Amino acid sequence: MVDGCWVAGEQRDVVIDPATGDELASVARCTAADMNVAIAAAEHAAAAWRGLLPTRRGAILRSWASLMYDNSEELAILLTSEQGKPLEESRHEVAYGAGFLEWFAAEGERAYGETIPSHKLGGLLQVRMYPIGVTAAITPWNFPVAMITRKAGAALAAGCPMIVKPAPETPLSALAVARLAARAGVPRGVFQVLVGNPIELSEPLLHDPRVRALSFTGSTEVGRLLLRGAADTVKKVSLELGGHAPFIVFDDVDLDKAVKGAMAAKFATSGQDCLAANRIYVQSGIYDAFVAAFAAAIARLTVGHGLEPTTNIGPMTKLSVANKCRMQIDDAVAKGARTSSARVSERLGPNFVLPTLLSDVTDDMLIVHEETFGPVAAVLPFASEEEVVARANANEMGLAGYVYTDDLRRALRLSERIECGMLGINTPSFTGPPIPFGGWKQSGLGREGSRHGLSEYMELKYVCFGDLAA
Repeated sequence: MVDGCWVAGEQRDVVIDPATGDELASVARCTAADMNVAIAAAEHAAAAWRGLLPTRRGAILRSWASLMYDNSEELAILLTSEQGKPLEESRHEVAYGAGFLEWFAAEGERAYGETIPSHKLGGLLQVRMYPIGVTAAITPWNFPVAMITRKAGAALAAGCPMIVKPAPETPLSALAVARLAARAGVPRGVFQVLVGNPIELSEPLLHDPRVRALSFTGSTEVGRLLLRGAADTVKKVSLELGGHAPFIVFDDVDLDKAVKGAMAAKFATSGQDCLAANRIYVQSGIYDAFVAAFAAAIARLTVGHGLEPTTNIGPMTKLSVANKCRMQIDDAVAKGARTSSARVSERLGPNFVLPTLLSDVTDDMLIVHEETFGPVAAVLPFASEEEVVARANANEMGLAGYVYTDDLRRALRLSERIECGMLGINTPSFTGPPIPFGGWKQSGLGREGSRHGLSEYMELKYVCFGDLAA
């Protein structure tokens, strides 16, 4: 959708069901020329959108969220069909995504500035917050609804138009969300979605100075390229990049609680989640018992098409992701890891990876150093707290981490020492609209969600009034 109109396009891209390989639909392929039109439309719409009262912008965002709730089942089926995740998880994602619109609808009304106690006699010092201008978002295929609303909700609430370039694997969800935005009263040019070649459509976004801010969720490799490209026009860039989360289990914790947490942290979204537990460190005192219970839980998972009501694990959205999982399994087994997996009675397509447990994993295996974006769980033994902290931090990523322990002092120590932007203590679930989502090190820049997410789309202006007594 460009400037309120649907683009017909001379070429079309096919959208594939990753479970079956069947064609779902075809969508118009936008061009760089279309992107230039979108940027001009966003710039044209910016002044009027910025000029609305925050309460009016909030009312439109709430209407958008309401329409998402009203059409949640249709959105969830569409999401599962093109992405592959189980339908129940798609339902959750739609509600999660609508929640960001509701959150930022209210948060936009609280974009407070501040008054600074003056260091100049008779002076008045103010800090004011202003919309940054035209913004852009490049969103991923693993959460094709929620990653759009988390970015667009913040940008629009701040008073900024946003142009979205969704992943080519999952354009249908993005276009459906755009249709609902228009129905909710989002004006022309304020929210636009362009589908097409990622490189061709990204170039104008990177090099046009009218685009003041860029938000990206995806791989660290692509994030680096976008950061370099955005440097030419010194854009404000927020990046939510790769993860390699450590999941640390101490032997003082209840075993069942730890296994249940590991299952949730590892296998949500069929393992295609940047928050997924990639390295599961288990203290030696309960290591064997944990591995046995974890293997039994994995064996109970059901693999199949995401629209089947009994499915826990769907296909990988991309064949390259499935092949990387298989490569990591082969490497670990060749280097001495033990393996067990869920079993299925039917033949599955090439995008499916059976939920697999790798135990006795060592630090020289690929899976310890590379992000695993699939249902492959690597379990590593450890002896001491000092050892596991050093091993957990020995990675260039620092998005999320998990610690399971019933020792309060230990939990507090590790909350200080684990190098990550988000840490769950005795819980696999900690995300949501109120929290600042983001990572340390090469897992990204900036934050999404919370009041910090709003500031990614605002500029700070300091104003100094002279002697008011004169």
